[in-house]
Amino acid sequence: MKALITGSGGLIGSACARVFSEAGWNVVGVDNNMRRYFFGEQGSIEPTVQSLGASLPGYRHIKLDIRDREGIRDLIAAERPEFIIHAAAQPSHDKAASIPYEDFDVNAVGTLNLLVAARDFCRDAPFCFLSTNKVYGDRPNSLPLAEGATRYDYADGRDGVDEKMSIDSSLHSLFGASKLAADVLCQEFGRYFQMPVGVFRAGCMTGPQHAAVELHGYLAYLTDCAVSGREYTIFGYKGKQVRDQIHCDDVARLFMEFFKAPRCGEVYNLGGGRANSASILETIGMLETMGFPVRSHYRPDNRLGDHICYITDLKKLRSHFPGWTIQYGLEAIVAEIATARLQMNSGERATCGANREAIRH
Repeated sequence: MKALITGSGGLIGSACARVFSEAGWNVVGVDNNMRRYFFGEQGSIEPTVQSLGASLPGYRHIKLDIRDREGIRDLIAAERPEFIIHAAAQPSHDKAASIPYEDFDVNAVGTLNLLVAARDFCRDAPFCFLSTNKVYGDRPNSLPLAEGATRYDYADGRDGVDEKMSIDSSLHSLFGASKLAADVLCQEFGRYFQMPVGVFRAGCMTGPQHAAVELHGYLAYLTDCAVSGREYTIFGYKGKQVRDQIHCDDVARLFMEFFKAPRCGEVYNLGGGRANSASILETIGMLETMGFPVRSHYRPDNRLGDHICYITDLKKLRSHFPGWTIQYGLEAIVAEIATARLQMNSGERATCGANREAIRH
């Protein structure tokens, strides 16, 4: 079996490459390291790509821009994969405002290129699209909220945000708009052409290989600041803004479940759920308990369109894929990221927490 994974050097793409390779798949990875262009050298995925090539015998890397329409067509026509995972993106809603053309071309047009090529050359291959909860814009902020000592939460007692949330009449950011365009395209190809396309509207995904920066990947970036002693800037909401976190390996295993039981044009909210939710203040407290004090600076102006509280309601996912469970709890995720950062900073094997398998639930 052959899987084609775009964004294979990124967080989710590389996790999928490992999980599928370990399951006996051949993996064709597509990534031209645009993260370096978006975020500078700190965001480069080159070390991850080198690691995949060295450690996964079934992995082949293709340095190809998904905006290259003919290049994508030629690749999919030649490879005819049994599964496509589309994880390549410009991922920052802050960055999108300064590069609107590149943002839309990568996120929307690149997705269209892949969908048309898949329709023409491997129509029956399940196709997972990694969308974002930013397609809802700032509408989640209209939900009734209650302010507690360390976090905001839903005042009406709801478990989280489900797929019935409206995408209209809200402030999305240009990133949210470009991903929404891709999101709707994927739904349409699934329903109009009866293709097995799944749309996964993800919130905060993370893991030890996350090349996080200030504009993207808050948990890994905050943990990196704590481990290295750098100052972390909190943007608005008193640091009580809440996100739920999901480990990249849990996402990869979910995509495997979709491959086994695909649906045409189905939409799912994807995250760690209430059990894996935390505010910035609570995350800082968790890191300090682990022995990593955080130097922070507070700015009262929040990021434009930023969610105050976003927790994923996982009921639909769990009902469609009953064999899938979240294996990584929040503290385990933070401990693993901290361990990885210590290893990178010291060049030696770190001893914070435990090894990769032992820290799972």
